[in-house]
Amino acid sequence: MSPAGVIAVVGSINVDLIAQVARHPKPGETLHGRGGRMLPGGKGANQAVAAARRGGTVEMIGAVGTDAQAEVGLSGLRAAGVGLTGVREVEGPTGLAVVTVAEDGENTIVVIAGANGSVDAAQVRASRELLERAAIVVCQGEIPRAGIEALPELVRGRLLHNPAPVMELDPAVLRASDPLVVNEHEAALVLAQLAPGTDAPEQPAQMVDALRDAGITSVVLTMGARGSLVADADGQRRIPAAPVTAVDTTGAGDAFIGALAVGLAGGDSLPDAARLASRVGAFAATGQGAQPSYPGPEDALPPLARGEA
Repeated sequence: MSPAGVIAVVGSINVDLIAQVARHPKPGETLHGRGGRMLPGGKGANQAVAAARRGGTVEMIGAVGTDAQAEVGLSGLRAAGVGLTGVREVEGPTGLAVVTVAEDGENTIVVIAGANGSVDAAQVRASRELLERAAIVVCQGEIPRAGIEALPELVRGRLLHNPAPVMELDPAVLRASDPLVVNEHEAALVLAQLAPGTDAPEQPAQMVDALRDAGITSVVLTMGARGSLVADADGQRRIPAAPVTAVDTTGAGDAFIGALAVGLAGGDSLPDAARLASRVGAFAATGQGAQPSYPGPEDALPPLARGEA
C-alpha cells in the first residue's frame, strides 16, 4: 500500500482480562468461570490490528502505562506490524477491560481507562504530521473528548469515526465523520446531539436518513446478524451479514471497523468496503478473544448471506 493509503488509528490500548461463563450473572450473583487470560485489546488497538492483518499500512496513536501489562497491550500491535511512533508511555497503569463471555458468545465489558485517559488534544496534535498524511484516520470513544475534538483540524483524508461508547462531542466533530459508524443504540444517541428534541426513528433506514439530514456525510449503521446499512451521496444500500456460529463476539465490531478502513484506504466505495468488513467481522466472531481472532490474508472469509449487496 502506498504512503497515501496510510491508516492512522487514534484510540485506546488495553489489556483484556477474559472470563468465560455459562451465562452472565444476575446482580449480586457469583458464578464459577473459566479463563483468566490477559490478552491485548482496546478498541483502538483492536481496529489497528484488524486493519494491519488485512494488509493495511497502519500507525497507532495512543498511550500505555509503566506497568508490566504495557507489553501485553502492545504485543498484538507489534506482531501485526503496526507503527508505534505515536504511542507514548505515561506514569501509571495500562488500560484494562474486564470481559465476561457467555456460552452463546455474547459479552459484557467493563473498561478502566488507565493510560488512555492521557490521549488528549496535546498528544493528538503531537502526531500532526502523521495525521495529515493519512488517507484514513480512525477514532473511537475510549479516549478523552479533547483528543477526539482535536482531530478535524488535522485530518486531510477521511475521518472514520466510531463513537463507542458515545460521549458528548462538538456537533461539528460529529459532522466531520466520513463515515460515521454506529450501531442502532449509538445512532440514536448521536442523533440526539445533532438534532436535540427530535424523536429517533424506529426503522434503521429512517435513522440513517435522519443522520444524513443532520449533516453526516456518510453513515454505516451496523445491525448484527441483519447486516448493515450504508449511505452516502450515492444513496443508501443494505449490506447483508456473513452468517457464522458465534464463539465470542468480543472485538468483532472492531474487526469490522479495521477492515472498513482498509477498503476505504485502498479506494473502495463505501458499500464495497462494508462488504469486506461484514465478512471480516463475522470471521472474528468465530474465534476466542479480540485480536487473536482476526483473519490474516491467508484466512478464508465466510461468504455474505444472499440479499441486496
